[in-house]
Amino acid sequence: MQQLGQQARQAAREICKADTGQKNRALLNIAEAITAASATLSVENSKDLQAGRANDMDAASLDRLELTPQRMQAMIDGLKQVAALPDPVGEITDLSFRPSGIQVGKMRVPLGVIGIIYESRPNVTIDAAALCLKAGNACILRGGSESLHSNRAIAACITQGLQAAGLPAESVQVVETADRAAVGELITMSQYVDVIVPRGGKSLIERISREATIPVIKHLDGICHVYIDGKADIQKAVAIALNAKTHRYGVCNAMETLLVAESIAVEILPILAALFAEKQVELRGCLKTCSLLDNCVRATEADWHTEYLAPILSIKIVTDIDEALSHINTYSSAHTEAIVTEDYSLARRFLREVDSSSVMVNASTRFADGFEYGLGAEIGISTDKLHARGPVGLHGLTSVKFVVLGDGHIRH
Repeated sequence: MQQLGQQARQAAREICKADTGQKNRALLNIAEAITAASATLSVENSKDLQAGRANDMDAASLDRLELTPQRMQAMIDGLKQVAALPDPVGEITDLSFRPSGIQVGKMRVPLGVIGIIYESRPNVTIDAAALCLKAGNACILRGGSESLHSNRAIAACITQGLQAAGLPAESVQVVETADRAAVGELITMSQYVDVIVPRGGKSLIERISREATIPVIKHLDGICHVYIDGKADIQKAVAIALNAKTHRYGVCNAMETLLVAESIAVEILPILAALFAEKQVELRGCLKTCSLLDNCVRATEADWHTEYLAPILSIKIVTDIDEALSHINTYSSAHTEAIVTEDYSLARRFLREVDSSSVMVNASTRFADGFEYGLGAEIGISTDKLHARGPVGLHGLTSVKFVVLGDGHIRH
Protein backbone atom coordinates (compact mmCIF):
# COMPACT_ATOMS: atom_id res chain seq x y z
CA MET A 1 0.00 0.00 0.00
CA GLN A 2 2.88 2.36 0.73
CA GLN A 3 4.28 1.67 -2.72
CA LEU A 4 0.90 2.34 -4.33
CA GLY A 5 0.74 5.61 -2.39
CA GLN A 6 4.19 6.71 -3.52
CA GLN A 7 3.40 5.88 -7.14
CA ALA A 8 0.05 7.68 -6.95
CA ARG A 9 1.64 10.83 -5.53
CA GLN A 10 4.24 10.87 -8.32
CA ALA A 11 1.55 10.23 -10.95
CA ALA A 12 -0.57 13.06 -9.52
CA ARG A 13 2.29 15.48 -10.13
CA GLU A 14 2.35 14.39 -13.78
CA ILE A 15 -1.35 14.15 -14.53
CA CYS A 16 -2.16 17.57 -13.08
CA LYS A 17 0.00 19.00 -15.88
CA ALA A 18 -1.77 17.05 -18.66
CA ASP A 19 -3.80 19.18 -21.05
CA THR A 20 -7.46 18.57 -21.80
CA GLY A 21 -6.78 16.88 -25.14
CA GLN A 22 -4.44 14.35 -23.58
CA LYS A 23 -6.88 13.49 -20.81
CA ASN A 24 -9.73 13.15 -23.30
CA ARG A 25 -7.63 10.86 -25.51
CA ALA A 26 -7.00 8.62 -22.51
CA LEU A 27 -10.74 8.46 -21.72
CA LEU A 28 -11.66 7.59 -25.31
CA ASN A 29 -8.84 5.03 -25.46
CA ILE A 30 -10.23 3.36 -22.33
CA ALA A 31 -13.69 3.29 -23.93
CA GLU A 32 -12.24 1.55 -26.97
CA ALA A 33 -10.40 -0.93 -24.76
CA ILE A 34 -13.62 -1.74 -22.86
CA THR A 35 -15.44 -2.31 -26.15
CA ALA A 36 -12.71 -4.62 -27.42
CA ALA A 37 -12.55 -6.54 -24.13
CA SER A 38 -16.31 -6.91 -23.56
CA ALA A 39 -16.22 -10.68 -23.95
CA THR A 40 -13.33 -10.96 -21.50
CA LEU A 41 -15.11 -8.67 -19.03
CA SER A 42 -18.22 -10.87 -19.19
CA VAL A 43 -16.17 -14.00 -18.52
CA GLU A 44 -14.35 -12.44 -15.56
CA ASN A 45 -17.60 -11.00 -14.18
CA SER A 46 -19.25 -14.43 -14.39
CA LYS A 47 -16.49 -15.78 -12.12
CA ASP A 48 -17.39 -13.17 -9.51
CA LEU A 49 -21.12 -13.88 -9.86
CA GLN A 50 -20.55 -17.62 -9.53
CA ALA A 51 -18.51 -17.10 -6.38
CA GLY A 52 -21.15 -14.71 -5.03
CA ARG A 53 -23.94 -17.27 -5.47
CA ALA A 54 -21.77 -19.94 -3.86
CA ASN A 55 -21.30 -17.61 -0.87
CA ASP A 56 -25.07 -16.99 -0.60
CA MET A 57 -24.81 -13.35 -1.68
CA ASP A 58 -28.23 -11.67 -1.52
CA ALA A 59 -30.15 -10.67 -4.65
CA ALA A 60 -29.51 -6.92 -4.27
CA SER A 61 -25.73 -7.46 -4.02
CA LEU A 62 -25.72 -9.82 -7.00
CA ASP A 63 -27.61 -7.21 -9.00
CA ARG A 64 -25.00 -4.56 -8.16
CA LEU A 65 -22.20 -6.99 -9.04
CA GLU A 66 -23.48 -8.01 -12.46
CA LEU A 67 -21.97 -6.43 -15.58
CA THR A 68 -24.79 -6.75 -18.11
CA PRO A 69 -24.23 -5.66 -21.74
CA GLN A 70 -26.32 -2.58 -20.95
CA ARG A 71 -24.11 -1.66 -17.98
CA MET A 72 -20.95 -2.15 -20.00
CA GLN A 73 -22.39 0.16 -22.65
CA ALA A 74 -23.24 2.63 -19.90
CA MET A 75 -19.58 2.52 -18.80
CA ILE A 76 -18.49 3.29 -22.36
CA ASP A 77 -21.09 6.06 -22.69
CA GLY A 78 -19.97 7.48 -19.35
CA LEU A 79 -16.34 7.67 -20.50
CA LYS A 80 -17.37 9.47 -23.68
CA GLN A 81 -19.63 11.85 -21.77
CA VAL A 82 -16.87 12.75 -19.32
CA ALA A 83 -14.50 13.34 -22.26
CA ALA A 84 -17.08 15.73 -23.75
CA LEU A 85 -17.47 17.72 -20.51
CA PRO A 86 -15.64 21.03 -20.03
CA ASP A 87 -12.36 20.60 -18.19
CA PRO A 88 -12.66 22.42 -14.84
CA VAL A 89 -8.92 22.42 -14.12
CA GLY A 90 -7.32 25.84 -14.51
CA GLU A 91 -10.63 27.68 -14.73
CA ILE A 92 -10.37 31.14 -13.10
CA THR A 93 -13.53 32.67 -11.66
CA ASP A 94 -14.56 35.66 -9.53
CA LEU A 95 -11.67 37.77 -10.80
CA SER A 96 -12.08 41.31 -9.51
CA PHE A 97 -9.99 44.41 -8.85
CA ARG A 98 -9.25 45.39 -5.26
CA PRO A 99 -8.73 48.99 -4.10
CA SER A 100 -4.97 48.32 -4.05
CA GLY A 101 -5.02 47.65 -7.80
CA ILE A 102 -4.39 43.92 -7.63
CA GLN A 103 -6.83 41.43 -9.16
CA VAL A 104 -7.99 38.53 -6.97
CA GLY A 105 -9.74 35.42 -8.24
CA LYS A 106 -10.04 31.68 -7.75
CA MET A 107 -8.48 28.93 -9.85
CA ARG A 108 -9.90 25.42 -9.91
CA VAL A 109 -7.24 22.78 -9.18
CA PRO A 110 -7.11 18.97 -8.71
CA LEU A 111 -7.40 17.53 -5.21
CA GLY A 112 -4.31 15.33 -5.79
CA VAL A 113 -4.64 11.66 -4.87
CA ILE A 114 -8.07 10.20 -4.19
CA GLY A 115 -8.60 6.86 -2.48
CA ILE A 116 -11.90 5.19 -3.40
CA ILE A 117 -13.23 2.20 -1.47
CA TYR A 118 -16.32 0.44 -2.78
CA GLU A 119 -18.29 -2.80 -2.75
CA SER A 120 -19.86 -4.98 -5.43
CA ARG A 121 -20.34 -2.62 -8.37
CA PRO A 122 -17.41 -3.09 -10.76
CA ASN A 123 -18.69 -0.26 -12.98
CA VAL A 124 -17.58 2.10 -10.17
CA THR A 125 -14.01 1.33 -11.23
CA ILE A 126 -14.63 3.04 -14.57
CA ASP A 127 -16.75 5.86 -13.13
CA ALA A 128 -14.09 6.69 -10.56
CA ALA A 129 -11.18 6.44 -12.96
CA ALA A 130 -12.89 8.62 -15.57
CA LEU A 131 -13.80 11.44 -13.21
CA CYS A 132 -10.50 11.43 -11.33
CA LEU A 133 -8.59 11.45 -14.61
CA LYS A 134 -10.56 14.32 -16.18
CA ALA A 135 -10.24 16.36 -12.97
CA GLY A 136 -6.46 15.88 -13.02
CA ASN A 137 -6.24 13.53 -10.04
CA ALA A 138 -4.50 10.22 -9.48
CA CYS A 139 -6.56 7.57 -7.72
CA ILE A 140 -6.17 4.35 -5.76
CA LEU A 141 -9.20 2.08 -6.16
CA ARG A 142 -10.02 -0.64 -3.68
CA GLY A 143 -13.04 -2.65 -4.83
CA GLY A 144 -14.67 -5.42 -2.85
CA SER A 145 -13.24 -8.92 -2.84
CA GLU A 146 -16.48 -10.10 -4.45
CA SER A 147 -15.61 -8.18 -7.67
CA LEU A 148 -11.88 -8.90 -7.83
CA HIS A 149 -11.91 -10.65 -11.24
CA SER A 150 -14.07 -7.95 -12.81
CA ASN A 151 -11.95 -5.12 -11.44
CA ARG A 152 -8.70 -6.66 -12.62
CA ALA A 153 -10.07 -6.95 -16.16
CA ILE A 154 -11.33 -3.36 -16.11
CA ALA A 155 -8.01 -2.14 -14.67
CA ALA A 156 -6.18 -3.70 -17.62
CA CYS A 157 -8.35 -1.64 -20.00
CA ILE A 158 -7.65 1.53 -18.02
CA THR A 159 -3.87 0.93 -18.05
CA GLN A 160 -4.00 0.33 -21.80
CA GLY A 161 -5.87 3.60 -22.38
CA LEU A 162 -3.59 5.68 -20.16
CA GLN A 163 -0.40 4.39 -21.73
CA ALA A 164 -1.72 4.94 -25.26
CA ALA A 165 -2.33 8.60 -24.35
CA GLY A 166 1.15 9.01 -22.88
CA LEU A 167 -0.04 9.30 -19.29
CA PRO A 168 1.46 7.34 -16.37
CA ALA A 169 -0.25 4.00 -15.79
CA GLU A 170 0.00 4.68 -12.05
CA SER A 171 -2.56 7.48 -12.43
CA VAL A 172 -5.19 4.79 -11.77
CA GLN A 173 -4.16 1.89 -9.52
CA VAL A 174 -6.43 -0.95 -8.42
CA VAL A 175 -5.61 -2.64 -5.10
CA GLU A 176 -5.43 -6.33 -5.95
CA THR A 177 -5.59 -7.78 -2.46
CA ALA A 178 -8.81 -8.71 -0.68
CA ASP A 179 -7.11 -8.24 2.70
CA ARG A 180 -9.17 -5.84 4.84
CA ALA A 181 -5.93 -4.49 6.33
CA ALA A 182 -5.31 -2.76 2.99
CA VAL A 183 -8.31 -0.53 3.66
CA GLY A 184 -6.98 0.41 7.10
CA GLU A 185 -3.68 1.36 5.51
CA LEU A 186 -5.24 3.34 2.65
CA ILE A 187 -7.42 5.53 4.90
CA THR A 188 -4.47 6.55 7.08
CA MET A 189 -1.84 7.29 4.39
CA SER A 190 -2.22 11.04 4.75
CA GLN A 191 1.24 11.64 3.31
CA TYR A 192 0.07 10.21 -0.04
CA VAL A 193 -3.74 10.40 -0.14
CA ASP A 194 -5.70 13.66 -0.02
CA VAL A 195 -9.34 12.48 0.07
CA ILE A 196 -11.17 9.18 0.68
CA VAL A 197 -14.47 8.36 -1.04
CA PRO A 198 -16.25 5.26 0.32
CA ARG A 199 -19.07 3.66 -1.67
CA GLY A 200 -20.90 0.71 -0.18
CA GLY A 201 -22.96 -0.46 2.76
CA LYS A 202 -23.51 1.51 5.91
CA SER A 203 -21.09 -0.60 7.97
CA LEU A 204 -18.25 0.07 5.51
CA ILE A 205 -18.88 3.82 5.43
CA GLU A 206 -19.21 4.03 9.21
CA ARG A 207 -15.90 2.23 9.60
CA ILE A 208 -14.16 4.53 7.10
CA SER A 209 -15.61 7.65 8.74
CA ARG A 210 -14.54 6.45 12.18
CA GLU A 211 -11.01 5.32 11.34
CA ALA A 212 -9.85 7.59 8.52
CA THR A 213 -7.24 10.25 9.22
CA ILE A 214 -7.95 11.77 5.80
CA PRO A 215 -11.03 13.86 4.79
CA VAL A 216 -13.95 11.66 3.67
CA ILE A 217 -16.69 12.43 1.08
CA LYS A 218 -19.61 10.16 1.92
CA HIS A 219 -23.23 9.33 2.53
CA LEU A 220 -24.42 6.69 4.99
CA ASP A 221 -28.00 5.85 3.98
CA GLY A 222 -30.42 6.43 1.16
CA ILE A 223 -33.71 6.72 3.04
CA CYS A 224 -35.50 8.59 0.26
CA HIS A 225 -39.06 9.91 0.54
CA VAL A 226 -41.77 10.74 -1.96
CA TYR A 227 -44.62 12.92 -0.68
CA ILE A 228 -47.85 12.84 -2.70
CA ASP A 229 -49.66 16.06 -1.90
CA GLY A 230 -53.42 16.48 -1.85
CA LYS A 231 -53.15 18.62 -5.00
CA ALA A 232 -51.14 16.03 -6.93
CA ASP A 233 -52.02 14.83 -10.41
CA ILE A 234 -53.01 11.18 -9.84
CA GLN A 235 -51.48 9.91 -13.07
CA LYS A 236 -48.15 11.64 -12.40
CA ALA A 237 -48.12 10.52 -8.78
CA VAL A 238 -48.71 6.85 -9.60
CA ALA A 239 -46.00 6.80 -12.28
CA ILE A 240 -43.47 8.58 -10.06
CA ALA A 241 -44.07 6.44 -6.97
CA LEU A 242 -43.93 3.21 -8.95
CA ASN A 243 -40.72 4.20 -10.72
CA ALA A 244 -39.06 5.54 -7.58
CA LYS A 245 -39.54 2.20 -5.84
CA THR A 246 -39.47 -0.52 -8.51
CA HIS A 247 -37.10 0.75 -11.22
CA ARG A 248 -34.25 -0.80 -9.24
CA TYR A 249 -34.33 -1.90 -5.62
CA GLY A 250 -30.69 -2.14 -4.59
CA VAL A 251 -29.76 1.51 -5.18
CA CYS A 252 -29.40 4.44 -2.81
CA ASN A 253 -31.84 6.70 -4.68
CA ALA A 254 -34.78 4.28 -4.56
CA MET A 255 -37.80 5.44 -2.56
CA GLU A 256 -38.01 3.71 0.82
CA THR A 257 -40.90 5.68 2.37
CA LEU A 258 -44.04 6.95 0.65
CA LEU A 259 -45.94 9.79 2.34
CA VAL A 260 -49.50 10.45 1.14
CA ALA A 261 -51.76 13.37 2.03
CA GLU A 262 -54.90 12.23 3.82
CA SER A 263 -57.17 14.06 1.36
CA ILE A 264 -55.95 11.94 -1.57
CA ALA A 265 -55.05 8.66 0.17
CA VAL A 266 -58.39 6.89 -0.38
CA GLU A 267 -58.20 7.60 -4.09
CA ILE A 268 -54.57 6.80 -4.84
CA LEU A 269 -53.37 4.18 -2.36
CA PRO A 270 -55.56 1.29 -3.66
CA ILE A 271 -54.25 1.99 -7.19
CA LEU A 272 -50.65 1.98 -6.00
CA ALA A 273 -51.16 -1.09 -3.80
CA ALA A 274 -52.41 -3.10 -6.78
CA LEU A 275 -49.42 -2.06 -8.88
CA PHE A 276 -46.95 -2.79 -6.08
CA ALA A 277 -48.60 -6.21 -5.60
CA GLU A 278 -47.89 -7.00 -9.26
CA LYS A 279 -44.23 -6.22 -8.55
CA GLN A 280 -44.34 -8.30 -5.33
CA VAL A 281 -43.45 -5.32 -3.16
CA GLU A 282 -44.17 -5.85 0.54
CA LEU A 283 -46.06 -2.91 2.04
CA ARG A 284 -45.61 -1.75 5.64
CA GLY A 285 -47.87 1.07 6.69
CA CYS A 286 -49.16 3.26 9.49
CA LEU A 287 -52.48 2.43 11.14
CA LYS A 288 -54.46 4.55 8.65
CA THR A 289 -52.71 2.90 5.70
CA CYS A 290 -53.40 -0.59 7.03
CA SER A 291 -57.08 0.27 7.44
CA LEU A 292 -57.23 1.14 3.74
CA LEU A 293 -55.13 -1.70 2.31
CA ASP A 294 -55.67 -5.40 2.96
CA ASN A 295 -52.17 -6.42 1.84
CA CYS A 296 -50.32 -4.06 4.20
CA VAL A 297 -48.66 -4.98 7.50
CA ARG A 298 -48.19 -2.52 10.36
CA ALA A 299 -44.94 -0.56 10.17
CA THR A 300 -42.73 -0.33 13.23
CA GLU A 301 -40.65 2.63 14.32
CA ALA A 302 -37.60 0.85 12.90
CA ASP A 303 -39.16 0.79 9.42
CA TRP A 304 -39.06 4.57 9.12
CA HIS A 305 -35.31 4.42 9.82
CA THR A 306 -34.60 1.58 7.36
CA GLU A 307 -33.00 1.65 3.90
CA TYR A 308 -34.43 -1.63 2.57
CA LEU A 309 -32.61 -1.90 -0.78
CA ALA A 310 -35.28 -4.54 -1.45
CA PRO A 311 -38.94 -4.82 -2.61
CA ILE A 312 -40.26 -3.46 0.70
CA LEU A 313 -41.93 -0.07 1.10
CA SER A 314 -43.04 1.94 4.13
CA ILE A 315 -46.18 4.05 3.70
CA LYS A 316 -47.54 6.78 5.97
CA ILE A 317 -50.68 8.87 5.55
CA VAL A 318 -50.05 12.43 6.71
CA THR A 319 -52.44 15.30 7.36
CA ASP A 320 -50.68 17.81 5.10
CA ILE A 321 -47.30 19.13 3.97
CA ASP A 322 -46.43 20.20 7.52
CA GLU A 323 -46.64 16.63 8.80
CA ALA A 324 -44.78 15.39 5.69
CA LEU A 325 -41.96 17.85 6.29
CA SER A 326 -41.81 16.91 9.96
CA HIS A 327 -41.54 13.21 9.10
CA ILE A 328 -38.84 13.84 6.47
CA ASN A 329 -36.81 16.06 8.78
CA THR A 330 -37.00 13.34 11.46
CA TYR A 331 -36.17 10.25 9.41
CA SER A 332 -34.43 11.43 6.24
CA SER A 333 -30.81 10.51 5.57
CA ALA A 334 -30.47 13.81 3.62
CA HIS A 335 -30.08 11.99 0.30
CA THR A 336 -33.12 12.65 -1.94
CA GLU A 337 -36.75 13.65 -1.37
CA ALA A 338 -39.53 14.42 -3.85
CA ILE A 339 -42.94 16.08 -3.77
CA VAL A 340 -45.73 15.41 -6.26
CA THR A 341 -48.08 18.38 -6.45
CA GLU A 342 -49.67 20.85 -8.86
CA ASP A 343 -49.47 23.60 -6.22
CA TYR A 344 -46.50 25.78 -7.16
CA SER A 345 -46.36 27.49 -3.77
CA LEU A 346 -46.21 24.17 -1.90
CA ALA A 347 -43.55 22.93 -4.30
CA ARG A 348 -41.42 25.99 -3.63
CA ARG A 349 -41.87 25.54 0.11
CA PHE A 350 -40.82 21.88 -0.14
CA LEU A 351 -37.68 22.85 -2.07
CA ARG A 352 -36.84 25.48 0.54
CA GLU A 353 -37.51 23.53 3.72
CA VAL A 354 -36.24 20.03 2.92
CA ASP A 355 -32.55 19.85 3.83
CA SER A 356 -31.34 17.04 1.55
CA SER A 357 -28.65 16.92 -1.11
CA SER A 358 -31.30 16.54 -3.85
CA VAL A 359 -34.88 17.82 -3.62
CA MET A 360 -37.31 17.22 -6.48
CA VAL A 361 -40.71 18.35 -7.72
CA ASN A 362 -42.84 15.97 -9.80
CA ALA A 363 -39.94 13.64 -10.60
CA SER A 364 -38.75 10.22 -9.47
CA THR A 365 -35.98 10.04 -6.88
CA ARG A 366 -34.19 7.71 -9.30
CA PHE A 367 -32.97 10.82 -11.15
CA ALA A 368 -30.56 11.59 -8.26
CA ASP A 369 -27.57 10.46 -10.27
CA GLY A 370 -24.52 12.13 -11.76
CA PHE A 371 -25.19 10.81 -15.26
CA GLU A 372 -28.79 12.06 -15.17
CA TYR A 373 -27.65 15.44 -13.83
CA GLY A 374 -25.28 15.88 -16.75
CA LEU A 375 -22.15 15.45 -14.64
CA GLY A 376 -21.00 12.42 -16.58
CA ALA A 377 -20.34 9.38 -14.44
CA GLU A 378 -20.48 10.12 -10.73
CA ILE A 379 -18.06 9.01 -8.06
CA GLY A 380 -20.77 8.85 -5.41
CA ILE A 381 -23.35 10.86 -3.51
CA SER A 382 -22.35 13.22 -0.74
CA THR A 383 -24.75 14.18 2.03
CA ASP A 384 -22.05 16.26 3.70
CA LYS A 385 -22.41 20.04 3.67
CA LEU A 386 -18.78 20.98 3.12
CA HIS A 387 -17.02 20.89 -0.25
CA ALA A 388 -19.13 18.51 -2.40
CA ARG A 389 -22.86 17.78 -1.91
CA GLY A 390 -25.17 15.55 -3.92
CA PRO A 391 -23.81 13.58 -6.89
CA VAL A 392 -20.05 14.14 -6.95
CA GLY A 393 -18.80 14.88 -10.46
CA LEU A 394 -15.82 16.74 -11.83
CA HIS A 395 -16.20 19.91 -9.74
CA GLY A 396 -16.55 17.80 -6.60
CA LEU A 397 -13.14 16.29 -7.32
CA THR A 398 -11.42 19.65 -7.54
CA SER A 399 -10.71 22.46 -5.12
CA VAL A 400 -9.85 26.12 -5.58
CA LYS A 401 -6.91 28.29 -4.74
CA PHE A 402 -6.75 32.06 -4.68
CA VAL A 403 -4.76 33.69 -7.47
CA VAL A 404 -3.54 37.25 -7.41
CA LEU A 405 -2.56 39.26 -10.52
CA GLY A 406 -0.44 42.34 -10.10
CA ASP A 407 1.97 44.52 -12.08
CA GLY A 408 4.67 45.37 -9.59
CA HIS A 409 2.14 46.11 -6.83
CA ILE A 410 3.44 46.37 -3.26
CA ARG A 411 1.42 46.67 -0.06
CA HIS A 412 1.56 50.04 1.72
